[in-house]
Amino acid sequence: MTKAETKKVEEFAAEAQKSIEQNVEKVAKGVEDAAAFGQENVEALVTSSKIAAKALETVNAEMLAYSKKAYEDGLAAAKDMTACKSISELVEKQTAFGKSAFEGFVAQATKVNEILTAASKDAAEPMSARVTAAMGAFKGLSA
Repeated sequence: MTKAETKKVEEFAAEAQKSIEQNVEKVAKGVEDAAAFGQENVEALVTSSKIAAKALETVNAEMLAYSKKAYEDGLAAAKDMTACKSISELVEKQTAFGKSAFEGFVAQATKVNEILTAASKDAAEPMSARVTAAMGAFKGLSA
C-alpha cells in the first residue's frame, strides 16, 4: 500500500471512529433522557394517586359524619313522633322530617360531588403535564 492509500485509510478510520463516538454519545443521551422522562412519569402518577387518596379520605370522613348525623336526626324524629297526640300532628312531623332529611341528603351529595370534581381535576393535572411534555418531546424528535 502506498503512503497516499495508507493516509486515506487512516483518515477514513479516524472519521469512522469519530462518527461512532458521536452516535454512541447520542444514544447514551437518548437513554438517559428516556430514563429521566420515565422517572418523571412515575412521580406524576404518585402525585396523582396521593391527591386521589386524600380526596377519598375526605369523602369517607364526610360520609361518616353525614351518616352519624342522619342516624341521630332519625332517632330524634322518631322519638318526637312517638309523642304525637294526633294523626295530623304525626303526619306534619313526618313530613317535616322527610323534607329535612331529603334536603340534607341533597346538600351532602352536592358537597361530595364538589370534593370529587375538584379532586379529579387536581389528580389529572400531573398526568396532563406529562402528556404535554411527551408531545413536546415528540415534536422535538421530528424537528
